[in-house]
Amino acid sequence: MKQWFRLYSNILYLYFTESFYRLPESAKNAVSPTQGWMRLLKIAGYSVVRLMGNLFKSVEKPGQLEGKIWLYAVSQNNCDSLNFIADAIPEAVLVAGQSKAVGRYETLVERISLRRKILYYYKFLPLLLLFLLRKPKSTLRFFDVLYDAIGFYEVYLQKLQQYKPQCIIFANDHTPDARAMLLAAKKLGIKTVYIQHASVSPHFPPLQFDLNLLEGQDSWDKYKQCGPISGQVELVGMPKSDAYVLYRSRKKLISTIGLGCNLMDDISEVEQLVKSVIRRFQQVQVVVRPHPRDTRNFDFLQQLSPQVSLSAASTETTFDYLKRIDVQISANSGIHLEAVLLNVWSVFFNLNQKEQLHDYYGFIKTGLVEAAASTEELLQLLQQNLQNKPDVLLRAKYYNATVATAFDGKSSELALQLIKDFLRQEQQLQHRTEPID
Repeated sequence: MKQWFRLYSNILYLYFTESFYRLPESAKNAVSPTQGWMRLLKIAGYSVVRLMGNLFKSVEKPGQLEGKIWLYAVSQNNCDSLNFIADAIPEAVLVAGQSKAVGRYETLVERISLRRKILYYYKFLPLLLLFLLRKPKSTLRFFDVLYDAIGFYEVYLQKLQQYKPQCIIFANDHTPDARAMLLAAKKLGIKTVYIQHASVSPHFPPLQFDLNLLEGQDSWDKYKQCGPISGQVELVGMPKSDAYVLYRSRKKLISTIGLGCNLMDDISEVEQLVKSVIRRFQQVQVVVRPHPRDTRNFDFLQQLSPQVSLSAASTETTFDYLKRIDVQISANSGIHLEAVLLNVWSVFFNLNQKEQLHDYYGFIKTGLVEAAASTEELLQLLQQNLQNKPDVLLRAKYYNATVATAFDGKSSELALQLIKDFLRQEQQLQHRTEPID
């Protein structure tokens, strides 16, 4: 059972750290409901819909999985970050766990059956007791996350033995299912590659991949704080932004303001901000973009004024949204960096005054964005720059290694070359070590 605890402590690394426990409830609620009875209800729903529901569905296509390069995704954003590899390497396929929600890519990913996951829930109670003894506060708060994680590793270990992928390329290093896949691959000696898909924090798990493709120096510096890094590290910029380099903003006049919301934002504060902006700037359009995983209804905001519209993450990519705005306002979100990469001025503004999480990614500290502490301060900042929006692209150099270099807009090429070289070296090594008959 000690081995179980070590394994699942690694799988659940981020969510059972003291730093994650200390986050505001609005942040933790995105992973696990605040109320205990809601966590129990979540477990019940997961048991019926996922564990039992998976038993009656056949989702695997062995011919599409065996011997391929797996691009393992846990979200639509992951797929956005990995899709350029699927387009460039014929044997690469997008792969996701059974029933995993991946938005626009639902019909494009190959599925891994999780029917057998239910067989491993005999481990839950012993693991729950072990976690309660070792990490009581986090376990009481996140017992539903532990419940959800059971069985991923064991099933993935079997699937990897069955399908023997050449390599697994990840865009996520911290969710339980992604970590279970990583640890199963390492157990079997299957090579792994990591492509950063979003901004990172010093509280993430240490990098354990064979090849780590990070966006820039900021990510590398933060991962060094996470712990020892194993494997090769290369800084490649942000491949998913390549196609949008031509659309970098050259405007000086602010005519459209974007408001990028996240799961921690208070929707009533979003409403009040929208009202304040349209009242002060009656000739400006406001585009509100909820987070892809936000299930709250924002439609009512469009009734406030013809100036207000919504950007739907299910049909419009982040960069397509950024293409049509001049300034981007958000709280803690990686969208700040994506905005600056399109030379869209980005401003940090907290939208949950009850539970403030200040500068989680360090964007204010490094000067990537301006910050406004109050609505009036924000409105004044917008007014001051209404006719002369600042150029901000070069602020992103610390975060994106290709900005203002020969590889600007060519991150995909750089990443693909590194991946192909890595795979070629591994194939050559395998050939040299194969026994001669």
